Amino acid sequence: MSIPRLPPLNAVRAFEAAARLGSYVAAAKALHVTQPAVGRHVRLLEDWLGARLFERTSRGVLLTPAGRQYYAAVSTALQQIAEAGGQLSGARWLRIMAVPAFSRRWLTSRLETLCAQRPGLKIALEPNPTFDHVEERNADLGIVYGLPGQYANPRALLIRPKVFPVCSPAYLAAAGPLESAEQLVAHKLIHVDDGEWWNLWFSAIGVDVEVRPAVLYLSNDHALARAEEGLGIALANEVLVRQELRSGALVRPLAAEAALECYQVLIPPGTPSADVEWFIDWLGEALREEFPDAVTS
Repeated sequence: MSIPRLPPLNAVRAFEAAARLGSYVAAAKALHVTQPAVGRHVRLLEDWLGARLFERTSRGVLLTPAGRQYYAAVSTALQQIAEAGGQLSGARWLRIMAVPAFSRRWLTSRLETLCAQRPGLKIALEPNPTFDHVEERNADLGIVYGLPGQYANPRALLIRPKVFPVCSPAYLAAAGPLESAEQLVAHKLIHVDDGEWWNLWFSAIGVDVEVRPAVLYLSNDHALARAEEGLGIALANEVLVRQELRSGALVRPLAAEAALECYQVLIPPGTPSADVEWFIDWLGEALREEFPDAVTS
């Protein structure tokens, strides 16, 4: 049986790295090539597929719907190729699934240093926005973000970070200062659902307002990117925006905050490996050290 015509594999690698890391600059660094080379590879792949894969933003690139669909397939295929080689060489693989915003904004930058602490261990990270059963995705563990009790039998509750509104300095300067949380409803609120998360947050801080359903829902990562571009006010948890708050890319228009959802670890049935236990211990310690005030209950 003949193999179907394949796309240029270097272009696929460049696309996967840019999608996973969120920018051509980071992809170029990871692949040890230049940023223009990554851009050329992506354009070549887009021409080959006949579809646009990325939208450019001031901070990097965001996947289009076609790009998200292609990335889901490509990342799995490349992971399987890497694991096949690892099985022959005797390397130990730790397959992690995690919600995308957490993967890109906190976890990814720490993994290379982490692997150096565990000789022989290789980590494959797959950002995935929705999953309940990690065994169905052939993963060793999953990192999710949800309300306590939302997931059955989590292996660990990590932290429950504070959630608060964020926007760009330019947006706040144009809109003027906010004196109360009630004033938020008159602003352009960026949504990740039909308004449920905003309403949950308002309820948690004791403000009786109702946010109307939105017509545009975004992922957490996309919502924060739009906030950084000055397109409105988003809700963010402190884990995802610490760097942006420190750099001034984002600001808090109000001091109001509430702990809502919790980062949790899911594992397949059975006894976890020593590498899985080690990673869970490291993850919990790292998050609690960086965010000591984040409660878990």
